[in-house]
Amino acid sequence: MDDTPTRPAPILVAGLFSEVRTNLLELLEGLSPEDWHQPTAAPLWLVKDVALHLLGGDLGNLSRRRDGFRPPGKPVTSYAELVAFINNLNAEWVRAAHRLSTRLICDLLTFTGPQLAAYYASLDPFAMGEAVSWAGPNPAPVWLDVAREYTEQWHHQQQIRDATGRPALYSPRLFTPVLNTFMRAAPHHYRNTEIPEGTVVVIEIEGGAGGRWSLQRGAENWELLIKTGQPPATHVSIPQDAAWRLFTKGMRPEHAKALASIRGDAALAEPFFQMVSVLA
Repeated sequence: MDDTPTRPAPILVAGLFSEVRTNLLELLEGLSPEDWHQPTAAPLWLVKDVALHLLGGDLGNLSRRRDGFRPPGKPVTSYAELVAFINNLNAEWVRAAHRLSTRLICDLLTFTGPQLAAYYASLDPFAMGEAVSWAGPNPAPVWLDVAREYTEQWHHQQQIRDATGRPALYSPRLFTPVLNTFMRAAPHHYRNTEIPEGTVVVIEIEGGAGGRWSLQRGAENWELLIKTGQPPATHVSIPQDAAWRLFTKGMRPEHAKALASIRGDAALAEPFFQMVSVLA
């Protein structure tokens, strides 16, 4: 039996942006006027606000990333400042864009979607890029940055689906990369958990798009693995429907814990239920 630790493969999702955008446009174009005003899991945001947020993300990413545009302003020097800046930026955009009609929102999302997909496809996924803040402060490979942006597209669309009673976007092709990306936050969230080297925590997300990951304590840091030769000190199982909501602040930790199964040292499961894989 081969007990060599196996690391998870890079998550390559550039080819999925067009597909998830097609699903979004079909969803939005089928909404009634009442649907657009339904509350969502995003605090204080209706369906229209979430759609505007997605449009604002497209425009911001194309301007900043593709076109290199940097508006004037003081530098952000801490994580807390970054979160405050992003929250304020999002709120300002949604408030200003609320005058747009739902038809125009769909037209603009149709316009920006292919440009964004083309930009992400043009990047070298294995180059080093910006940090993905919820996964740690260090520069991350471009593929993780792009995968993070894909999770934004997926989970905000899913919030709209939930709010309007539409079927979930749970096909493994589109959903598995989301869960896989969210799990890259785990080593960073366990960073303050001091435990003997070699200790393993197994996280299992149950469902057709789920998977099984092992967190192993190294000499200095935790590492995310697919396979390890060490028996787990703790095993956490959670349904996929609860997992993504937990990671995006759509479900409180105590509610997620009630839906999960924990075997072994329960204290080692606690950092998992505090995981957040979104910035703001």
